[in-house]
Amino acid sequence: MPGPELQGALPRCPTVTVVIITRDEGTELEATVTNILQTLPRDQREVIVVDDGSTDDSTAFLAQVPEVKVLRSTGIGVARARNYGAENATGDVILFADAHVRAPVGWHGPICDALRDERTGSVAPGVFSMSTPERCGYGLEVTGPNLHTTWRHKPGDSPQAAPVLPGCFLAMRREVYRRTGGYDADMRQLGGNDAELSCRLWLLGYRQLVVPEVRVAHLFRNATPYPSHWTSVVHNRLRMAFVHFSRERLERVLHALRAYESFPAAMAMMRDANVFSRRAEVLGARQFDDDWYFKQFTLTC
Repeated sequence: MPGPELQGALPRCPTVTVVIITRDEGTELEATVTNILQTLPRDQREVIVVDDGSTDDSTAFLAQVPEVKVLRSTGIGVARARNYGAENATGDVILFADAHVRAPVGWHGPICDALRDERTGSVAPGVFSMSTPERCGYGLEVTGPNLHTTWRHKPGDSPQAAPVLPGCFLAMRREVYRRTGGYDADMRQLGGNDAELSCRLWLLGYRQLVVPEVRVAHLFRNATPYPSHWTSVVHNRLRMAFVHFSRERLERVLHALRAYESFPAAMAMMRDANVFSRRAEVLGARQFDDDWYFKQFTLTC
């Protein structure tokens, strides 16, 4: 898991592979795919849909869309489904997208331009709710030792660093994906995937940037097609802390997460994980430590 090194600039017109993961998204999937095909030039695009165990026939329309590659998995979860799609990507840039987003015309230009600096690991746009477009978040930040995240306000008009980027519409050069391994495959279902990836990339020496010029609509829902259990959420926060944090910060996280009823079950899940070998791998490759990361953004944890 090496950090940044010179890899050569992106082509003038880089190709973009959009990886959309889906599970029982109904009509949202078709609307999202249509939006991507309409806003990304034909000669610069590859679209991969990873159907992670849908039962609602929402992917049936793709039989009539030969330019979209469909991969099927059996409920492997968000992190592994995103990685599955990325491993089959051929574009210069990989864009991970939820199956319920709408991007504006021309989004790919500013996104790809922000990735031309080889110190940049990933970029994301501003994200607003389809129901309340006036409210837009520009990256996220950790708000305390329970590792909860909240949206940040607009940082200005030019690309700006953010501690956590949302995975609902996140781009990275394919070479960065290859070198870092993308999402942590041992994260469980929903919750914490984005925070872990962003933290790891920062520690490896890659910047994470928000591109305020681009604003993408996202459907925020109270219930999701993916199972979302607090045990998995707490597990993912624990895994992030065990892998990346110092002993003192890990102890603060453990103390905070003990307040959740699902804490014992989440800790039991940790016993079957490769957390200590993963920690050794990351520590051997990173350029910064977690103290640097939290001080960089004046975050409390």
